[in-house]
Amino acid sequence: MELLKRTTTCGALGKADIGEKVILNGWVHRKRDHGGISFINLRDRYGITQVVVDAAGETEAEKELAALAGELRNEFCIAVEGVVRPRPPSMVNPEMPTGEIEVAAQKILVLNRSEVLPFQIDEESDAKEETRLKYRYLDLRSGGMQRRIRLRSEVCFAVREWMTSQGFYEIETPTFIRSTPEGARDYLVPSRLYPGKFYALPQSPQLYKQILMVAGFDKYFQIARCYRDEDARGDRQPEFTQIDIEMSFVGREDILAMTEALFGYVFKKTLNRELPPHFTRLTFEEAMEQYGTDKPDLRFDMPLRDFGPYAAEGAFQAFKDALSAGEAARAVAAARGITQNSGGVKALVVPGELMAKAGNGAPYSRKQIEELEAHAKIYRAKGLAWMKATGTGDAPVLEGGVSKFFGEGALTQKILSGLGAKPGDLILITADADRRIANTALGAVRSKLGRDLGLLDPSRFEFVWILDFPLFEFNGEENRWEAAHHMFSYPQEQYHAALERDPGAVKGDLYDLVLNGFEQASGSIRIHDPELQKRIFNILGFDPEEAEQKFGFLTGAFKYGAPPHGGIAPGLDRLVMLMAGETSIKEVIAFPKNSFAVSPMDDSPGAVDQKQLDELHLAVKLPEKKP
Repeated sequence: MELLKRTTTCGALGKADIGEKVILNGWVHRKRDHGGISFINLRDRYGITQVVVDAAGETEAEKELAALAGELRNEFCIAVEGVVRPRPPSMVNPEMPTGEIEVAAQKILVLNRSEVLPFQIDEESDAKEETRLKYRYLDLRSGGMQRRIRLRSEVCFAVREWMTSQGFYEIETPTFIRSTPEGARDYLVPSRLYPGKFYALPQSPQLYKQILMVAGFDKYFQIARCYRDEDARGDRQPEFTQIDIEMSFVGREDILAMTEALFGYVFKKTLNRELPPHFTRLTFEEAMEQYGTDKPDLRFDMPLRDFGPYAAEGAFQAFKDALSAGEAARAVAAARGITQNSGGVKALVVPGELMAKAGNGAPYSRKQIEELEAHAKIYRAKGLAWMKATGTGDAPVLEGGVSKFFGEGALTQKILSGLGAKPGDLILITADADRRIANTALGAVRSKLGRDLGLLDPSRFEFVWILDFPLFEFNGEENRWEAAHHMFSYPQEQYHAALERDPGAVKGDLYDLVLNGFEQASGSIRIHDPELQKRIFNILGFDPEEAEQKFGFLTGAFKYGAPPHGGIAPGLDRLVMLMAGETSIKEVIAFPKNSFAVSPMDDSPGAVDQKQLDELHLAVKLPEKKP
């Protein structure tokens, strides 16, 4: 096959190239014909160049060229040889980098034809997600996907560039590992050589990077593939990528400072955006009390307020009952040696000017408030009370909803002043005997309002560290303690003496980095003392034999001079998603699965033949069909 090998790309030509003979290779993005002249927008990953086939002349070659141009359709893959010339002044396109020139075609070679497209390849496709994933090779040709995949590549390069400059080694850890309990189900790989035994795909390189610290590689990183067999929920993928980092002889402040410097470099290098040298910090308790989530979006204000003092003075019995029930439950838990939250009544003030702007001047209606209440109930709230601040600045009053239970005069003024509410504002209130539910439900309402009121500017990047997480959480259904993050996190020093006596009060040396309401990175200082690690295993219900079986290769390594160490693992997919201004990680992964962990393009997962099963000594037992 004849091949016209390109001499330049479709995004490189400009006025300085006028008069040059060039060869372009690419895809027909658009074609239009006017008065016998064909205009072809030729596209590759670098850009678009307009190619012109002038009206057929007298020679056979000119007639053949015009006829061939007439046969071209969108997404034909072609090569073009021609001369760069200036566009007529009336046809200059200042929006295109190549908009001042065009290539007058002298020869066209069709490298491959295209069938009728299942959807038009544009800047952004309007096809349904399932169709885009089935024809992902076409979807990836779109301008938006090309830019996002390029950004992902640039972010990876910037990470490697900065980490290497700081003395980190990039070290690969195994993909086939022993199955260990890490929170989600493992993907298992049967061994042909060892019937009945399985490898697992790593949920993270956690144990191996800690062993690398024992081995003396005191600065490790890896752009690591991770795998979790989770039920379909949210915007998750069964395989994902994290920037895995571990360091020796460090404390929390060293990890936080390193991460801030890394992100600052990546954002400057790839987006030319300056980040603050240090990020906002909140403790876990502060985040839950102020925003109802440990992943707060700080692109907008609207913190949660404590309504408890006003509930005690008011006459609304449901609020009073929540507080008293919370106190009773806390007393019962304390008698069992379990630290538990009290009841809570929390309020959220929605500024009237924001509601008016979103509603074209109209305040929130009763129907909209009911929609917010339905959202709160998803998060176990029993209801969502409300009041509106009305009147004037000199004489504000409370109206509607539960306002009648809070009288007029002094208490009204105290509420408005304490909450910072002004006329036109909407006050939303949740109450529960479990303060966590009151916070979480109202936090979810706050997040919904952020979306509904148009407060989530994708061009803003608001980072916040969440610190001092609980190390344990109590599973009431199974009557046992569980690790809040993972079982290798170091309990803060002041809690060591009381570990077994009051696990619920123990705070870990844990830290999460949150960006625009998404957990962007999670990490901790690790346990390096084998005796302390055994105490943690014991609290979590692992007997010594079970702990040795599952984690003996790690705790055994700790016996040989393990250094203090800690790390963090930023999520690459979410990072690139937010940098690209997207809301789905599928938009920044070349070949993602759909929401059911299926790839429509190659139809995986798929069945295998009996010979393969026999080689692995496996039999398939399908679930019984429901009647």
